[in-house]
Amino acid sequence: MLLRTVVRLSSATRILPFLAAFVALALGDDMTEWVTPRYWPSVTGSASNALGFVGAACAASAAWEGGRLRRARVVDQAAVRSPLAIALPLLLPVFVMGVVGMGVALLVTATAADVGIGMPHLGILAVEAVLLAANTLVGYVLGRLLAPVLAVPVALITSFVATAFPVSWDILWVRHLVGGGLIDCCNLDQSVDVRALVSAGVFGTAVCLAAVVLIHYRRSAPAAIAAVALAAGGFAGGAASARGMGAEPLVSRPTSELACDDGRPRICLWPEMEGQAAMIRTEARKAAERLRQVGVEVPATLTMADRPGAGESKLAIGPDTDADDVRIGVAAGLTPQAPACAEEGEPYPAEIASGPVGAWLSLTAGASPRGVANRVIPPELALAQHVMKQPRHVQLDWYERNVKAMGSCNARPQLRIGGSQT
Repeated sequence: MLLRTVVRLSSATRILPFLAAFVALALGDDMTEWVTPRYWPSVTGSASNALGFVGAACAASAAWEGGRLRRARVVDQAAVRSPLAIALPLLLPVFVMGVVGMGVALLVTATAADVGIGMPHLGILAVEAVLLAANTLVGYVLGRLLAPVLAVPVALITSFVATAFPVSWDILWVRHLVGGGLIDCCNLDQSVDVRALVSAGVFGTAVCLAAVVLIHYRRSAPAAIAAVALAAGGFAGGAASARGMGAEPLVSRPTSELACDDGRPRICLWPEMEGQAAMIRTEARKAAERLRQVGVEVPATLTMADRPGAGESKLAIGPDTDADDVRIGVAAGLTPQAPACAEEGEPYPAEIASGPVGAWLSLTAGASPRGVANRVIPPELALAQHVMKQPRHVQLDWYERNVKAMGSCNARPQLRIGGSQT
């Protein structure tokens, strides 16, 4: 049969317009809600939100195509071509439908993120392609085994449950077998953990091979045993790769991608911030100078890296930032983090100092009270504003006293000053 005839008669050709419209209109808000502006890995990861729906459409369409062959008893006849050679041309339009559906999702997220010329994350795209192929091949197998009235809904529901539901399970590594964690990628200082890509790639490839064996050798017992062994091996391999991973398959972005200048302090920004770099560097240095004037020690480097190194502090800003955000971002990097003992569950009485100290640092750096009010509760802001009215040496003493307490699980903060306390 000619390829154009296959495409014309394929169920995928009829489903594609509805699938594309569903992805763009029904899933658009979900895919773009948390996408990171101008960052291709985030754009690609957010688009994978549509994978459960697109994969289910591929499985259902492939089941219908398998059912057509089952009813026509094409494979049962003395065909010149092998069962696999007969199936693949019928499944090609189905797979292309899935690729186009994911392409629509990528276009939606890319438009929302306002990315420039660049390249989507190839690892995520490869995982999506493998999982679409797995859904397509398994759907075809179900179509060959079951009556169409059962095969299509069973393929649709099974595919959606297997792809979308693991994200909600407490067993975190299972979600990575089907690419469920990719939707959380990524902030500017993060990239995808390769282990998550390997996990989904191994499992998806194993499922594809198992389905191919069943298609080619049909209902023989050795084929069924081989298919089960392949699927189990892929599950084990994918699980081993994802074992120990958290809910989000993220790692720190390589600091080699940072663009740093030679000013004082040195400012290191991600390439995606280039359009705002001049403003950020100017405002960050002004904020650093204001903090130095009251005696706060500012490191030699302010960086957007996920994990600042020695002599660096975090410039805690995101895309589309403004001058007030930069001042608050400088202060946030200087606010002490909870010590390891607190992370391990020990009592941490100095926790209550974090808000007032952070607010005081932000106000001292030049941030507006309105901007700071969005990040702390009113009593904490009121205390910080009261401290700001004190002589400079009193402010510095209050700051150093509480910073020291915040570095320990044993010390209590001393927030009271001039009759005011939290």
